[in-house]
Amino acid sequence: MLNRLISIAPMLDWTDRHCRFFLRVLSQRVLLYTEMVTTGAMLRGDRQRTLAYDPAERPLALQLGGSDPDELAHCARIAVDWGYDEVNLNVGCPSDRVRAGRFGACLMAEPMRVAECMAAMRAAVNVPVTVKTRIGIDGRDSYEELADFVGRVAAGGCRVFIIHARMAWLQGLSPKENREIPPLRYEVVQRLKRDFPKLTVVLNGGLTTLNQVAEQLPAVDGVMIGRAAYENPFLLADVDRRFFGSNAPRLSRHQVVNAFMPYMEDQLRKGTPLHCMTRHILGLFQGIPGARAWRRTLSEQAGKRAAGVEAVEAALTHVAPNASHPPVAEFHCKGPAVQR
Repeated sequence: MLNRLISIAPMLDWTDRHCRFFLRVLSQRVLLYTEMVTTGAMLRGDRQRTLAYDPAERPLALQLGGSDPDELAHCARIAVDWGYDEVNLNVGCPSDRVRAGRFGACLMAEPMRVAECMAAMRAAVNVPVTVKTRIGIDGRDSYEELADFVGRVAAGGCRVFIIHARMAWLQGLSPKENREIPPLRYEVVQRLKRDFPKLTVVLNGGLTTLNQVAEQLPAVDGVMIGRAAYENPFLLADVDRRFFGSNAPRLSRHQVVNAFMPYMEDQLRKGTPLHCMTRHILGLFQGIPGARAWRRTLSEQAGKRAAGVEAVEAALTHVAPNASHPPVAEFHCKGPAVQR
């Protein structure tokens, strides 16, 4: 069974394979999620580009966007063939593009369809099939409607609900505004857990510190961290020791970069531009003297044609190492990237 105590949210254009490998350097235990992949892209697109990952990223969940039960079941089988540990259905994204495709948060208005999708996927695979959703959408904003949605989807076989503790306003707010303007209502997610004690309920939304995470865990089964883990990734450096009982030494920021370096070198040999990887590490030195120069150097140098890891090494010279941290702990990649 997957440990869902702490997970990192699927974030479109952010949690690609390079980001996930980097985050795995920081934490060996958190559950990672892919960006959302639509059923159309998965069934008719370049699967190597959309599904390939490094085994070191596991445990790893694939998030799907879709609303056709047969297509979702087919995609779930493909995900298992590729070795993913979980398949998650996006019922929370509020963007116009997603809504036009009849998936994302608008599906909260169709609980029976979501239940059918879950039943089809559950019948197709033997890994967990989960839902990520909101606490409501415009026109369906009462707790009773949320509980009805959860109950119906649970009847379709879903046992894990990841709940972003905000409403999604499909009319009048942009996706960015939907991440910031609707108020966080953690008490709604906590009530869901009390009312559905046999379900696994994971809380998502607005958590920026490990103390905040610790405050929420007694009332829910797990916490999903989103933007904070991307904008300030060193937040994860203490997660394994604090929440998973790990005795592994805590890496310094410099050690994290050094552990990520072999991966970058390998990807450069395969033709991946440096900036595709360094864009994910810009926030690593947030709040540290020299952080601005670190970001500036990476931004200016990594985008140049044929840029190599020397650009990262140059950026590192702007931030002083923390001598109080222990020697570098080894980070082992478990093998070559998955190929199909």
